[in-house]
Amino acid sequence: MDQVDKAVLASLYASTLEPSISAYERLKVRLPVSADFFKARIEHLVRTGFVEKDDPTKLTFIGRDALKVVLVGGVFDLIHPGHIHTLKAAKEHGDVLVVIVARSSTAQKIKKDRRIYHDESLRKELVSSLSFVDIAIVGREGTLYDTVEYVKPNVIALGYDQAHGEKEVAENCKKRNLNVHVIRLSTPIPGSKSSKMKEELGDSIYRI
Repeated sequence: MDQVDKAVLASLYASTLEPSISAYERLKVRLPVSADFFKARIEHLVRTGFVEKDDPTKLTFIGRDALKVVLVGGVFDLIHPGHIHTLKAAKEHGDVLVVIVARSSTAQKIKKDRRIYHDESLRKELVSSLSFVDIAIVGREGTLYDTVEYVKPNVIALGYDQAHGEKEVAENCKKRNLNVHVIRLSTPIPGSKSSKMKEELGDSIYRI
């Protein structure tokens, strides 16, 4: 498939997850195309069966199958080189990188003594600013798998130090009839961890 058409499909998919930003506005950030060019591409994708005829903001099953969506989750309270490496590595496994930013309440359930400096909306904004992230969304209320069911990714990429096991995640997805490939990413800088940085720098920085 033409890479521009794939980018259009990716922008449509991202806007179904978060409709507050239109598909055209999403695409324009990555490709400086006119509204007329975008409209012509959508019409072409409708004719070829990748986009719904009755609702050209939505992908058909064929259109969705043309995209390989990778999901990565985390707190992202302090963006550091380890995050950059992990997210870039995850993007290499697909066409669309969806980053799930954990709700503060969810993050603290997993680790009760966790100190979070930024609220979830600001953490989402920080992640969204990374050029290789196609869309960042705040996780849904409930469990990780409620969010996975909403996104319906093809691949879930776990960070090298995330507590969830690949088998556990795959089995829980299967229980929800989600066919997801789960991978574990490595890192060339295993000492680059948010908790360590916060311990050494956090209080001094945020007292300014």
